[in-house]
Amino acid sequence: MSNSPVAAKPLADMQPHHPFFVGIDSDGCAFDSMEIKHKECFCPNIINSWDLQPVSKYAREAAEFVNLYSKWRGINRWPALVMVFDLLRERPEVIARGAKITEAKKLREFMASGQPLSDAGLKTYMAEHSDPELDKAWGWTKAVNASIAGMVHGVPPFPYMRESLQALQGKADVVVVSATPTEALTREWEEHDIARYARIIAGQEMGTKKQHLALAAKGKYAPDHILMMGDAPGDMEAAKANGVLFFPINPGQEEKSWERFFKEGLARFTASTFAGAYEASLIAEFEKLLPSVPPWKK
Repeated sequence: MSNSPVAAKPLADMQPHHPFFVGIDSDGCAFDSMEIKHKECFCPNIINSWDLQPVSKYAREAAEFVNLYSKWRGINRWPALVMVFDLLRERPEVIARGAKITEAKKLREFMASGQPLSDAGLKTYMAEHSDPELDKAWGWTKAVNASIAGMVHGVPPFPYMRESLQALQGKADVVVVSATPTEALTREWEEHDIARYARIIAGQEMGTKKQHLALAAKGKYAPDHILMMGDAPGDMEAAKANGVLFFPINPGQEEKSWERFFKEGLARFTASTFAGAYEASLIAEFEKLLPSVPPWKK
């Protein structure tokens, strides 16, 4: 998708107020919301919507591996869903039970269509490609959103996250860079009174994280004055693709990561001593935490 979605115009139009730019992912980075969203909202709806009751145990293992405990942590819901199906189809225990797992052919066609991988993108695509599999996908994504709206509230930002946002005021323009629907992001940031620290809250409707950074920051700030913060390899890839800096919020060690940013990372970033050995050591530690091979294959 070369052209950015129309919804992304606020990012393209944004002009610097400060010399530095910080993009912050939301789920699992700003908030401890990944576990509750995936375990209580995504997993039950994957099992229910896609008829995975006969292999629910394995479906849950696959979904948690992809979305929480692997290098794919934090990817968009559609490629994540298809990856869960792929892992299930090849798993011996699933084959032994004779469970029918969809090959998701129509979903893959939607993902390859160039439409944004959002509810709006799916709806636009469905208008011209009517199919029962896509109807099922639509039912699933709406059910997930409803579960999240009903379940996920009262989850505060990680310790030192709010303090970091306050410390960035007057130094950096902050933008939320996320693959979550914007409506959910805005609700969460407003609930905890931190939306006021962000210039823009950018969700999946505004494109990918890579596009968010390219539109909002690239060419507007010096490359070493742009920092992406996130808890998933996709956040790091978005930073690398734009030639900007990355500060990882390590899964399972989020409080420690935010404290480190607040006490040393932020000062290094604004003093231009972040790039090089310091960033490399942070990334090396981060990459050890997220494997690419599921535990059941070892």
